[in-house]
Amino acid sequence: MKKILISLNCVVLALPLLAQTKFDAWNEFAKTKFEPKYYEKIGEYLFYPKFPDNLKALEGKEITIEGFYVPFAPEDGNYIIISKYPMSQCFFCGGGGPESIAEVNFKGAVPKFQVDDVITVRGKLKLNSEDIEHVNFILTEAILIKK
Repeated sequence: MKKILISLNCVVLALPLLAQTKFDAWNEFAKTKFEPKYYEKIGEYLFYPKFPDNLKALEGKEITIEGFYVPFAPEDGNYIIISKYPMSQCFFCGGGGPESIAEVNFKGAVPKFQVDDVITVRGKLKLNSEDIEHVNFILTEAILIKK
């Protein structure tokens, strides 16, 4: 009987620790290294990502990201851009790097947002290292979790 009580106490004490181990997409994205490579088509150097293995293992899997809406996607597209930082500090306007933004492709119609709305979305992770028309971290088949 004592062994069962001790085991149950261990499980109960461990529950708060399990709840704290939440996946932090921005932290994982920040582990990506970027190397400058010359891109002939536009005659400039661009930074190409070298994704870490643990991030590659998540490709195609569903993840959740909370971030700030920034209005830098085409109006006729089915995606938006979210940022780890508000617009004044994001990759496009401030000092954030390419690891601080993600493209979100929605399953259905794109919801309407205001600049710097904090939103939470869930979708399948796609890593992009070749298509310069899109960012490096993309969520496909995304749904809005919280606005």
